[in-house]
Amino acid sequence: QVQLVESGGGLVQVGDSLRLACAASGLTLRWNTIGWFRQAPGKEREFVGASDWSSGSLDYADSVKGRFTISRDNANNTVYVQMNSLKPEDTAVYYCAAARINGREFYRVPNNYAYWGQGTQVTVSS
Repeated sequence: QVQLVESGGGLVQVGDSLRLACAASGLTLRWNTIGWFRQAPGKEREFVGASDWSSGSLDYADSVKGRFTISRDNANNTVYVQMNSLKPEDTAVYYCAAARINGREFYRVPNNYAYWGQGTQVTVSS
């Protein structure tokens, strides 16, 4: 059984940093594209960033580019997103997702992912 578990969320102040982790069981993350998405109350789930397993490329939404960084720890089957310079508009539930897909036209679309974590809340207070 595949399970993705996010951790690392919390309540922080504007300008602070957080590092979210996505740990997997039943699935080897190095052979899957990992996407990070977020959903704020009343809004649709939106793409944050992705690590493409095939090309090794990293891609980010414009809203987080330069502030968020995705990295992989293959030895521990975990993917991270380091979030710096947090803003109130970053407040959302953050999800990681995995699928054996590649290409920007695919990994930016939530419906293309086979596995999802339960989400972790990030709240940025001003």
